[in-house]
Amino acid sequence: MDIGSALFGFLYQIGDAAAFLVLASTGLAVVFGMMGVINMAHGEFIMFGAYGTAIAVRAGLPLPVAITLGSLMAGVIGMVVERLVICRLYGRPLDTIVATWGISLIFSQGTLILLGSSFPGVGTPFGSFAVGAYSYSWYRLVLMAAALLLLFALWLLVNRTRFGVLARATIQVPHMAEALGVKTRTIYSLTFGLGAGLAGLTGGLYAPTMTMVPTMGSTFILEAFVTVVVGGADIFIGTAPAAGVLGITKALFTSWQGQLTGQIALLIAVILVIRLLPKGLSGWILKERS
Repeated sequence: MDIGSALFGFLYQIGDAAAFLVLASTGLAVVFGMMGVINMAHGEFIMFGAYGTAIAVRAGLPLPVAITLGSLMAGVIGMVVERLVICRLYGRPLDTIVATWGISLIFSQGTLILLGSSFPGVGTPFGSFAVGAYSYSWYRLVLMAAALLLLFALWLLVNRTRFGVLARATIQVPHMAEALGVKTRTIYSLTFGLGAGLAGLTGGLYAPTMTMVPTMGSTFILEAFVTVVVGGADIFIGTAPAAGVLGITKALFTSWQGQLTGQIALLIAVILVIRLLPKGLSGWILKERS
């Protein structure tokens, strides 16, 4: 293999790993960073998005429309969960862990009972292209672009819309926001629904690349949590850079010694960052700025 092909393969692996981490962790980061809720059912919302996408594709809808519907389905389920369970647990992070863990078991086992141990999947679109002796999926490039577009769209939502202003006010000073007429319960519900919908979007985007099983959310949940832990509470100066750092680490060691070594290296990197930067990358960046 020539140097150009090897470099492209390495950059492709970095982009693929970073896109996976960004897409898997963004919904979790929204719910944790803006609401302080540790959502152990995050993987199940990803599963809902994937299943909703697969069902819509089997009904004859185009893949982009199917992904949108899968995301909306996960978001609506998230809003229902927030109204029925989560709204009673704000300010009690340990309780939210137990409650959402129980919800995750209900969702995964319920899906297993209703739809069985597997479900017909979605074919990967766009085919592949060759660079040197190796072929690469075009759809993986789409996922990389989707991760960048998602971060940009979230930045616009948080910083350039009325919802973003109200959400930040509600999260930071809820009693003052309520005194000024903000419907804080609605904002909390919409924010949790947004996080669940982003998880569903991840499931929909990765549905063409994965086997459809009720436990498929577990493929995402570990790396989503470690990315949020390494990044800290801020999505843009924490989660996104953390995904880049961990993506490079994983790609480097995967290309050197294989997938297992890449996973081990990623977890070692997480331990080192937590040891050196207990508040995550966002805490370190904000401290340096001040």
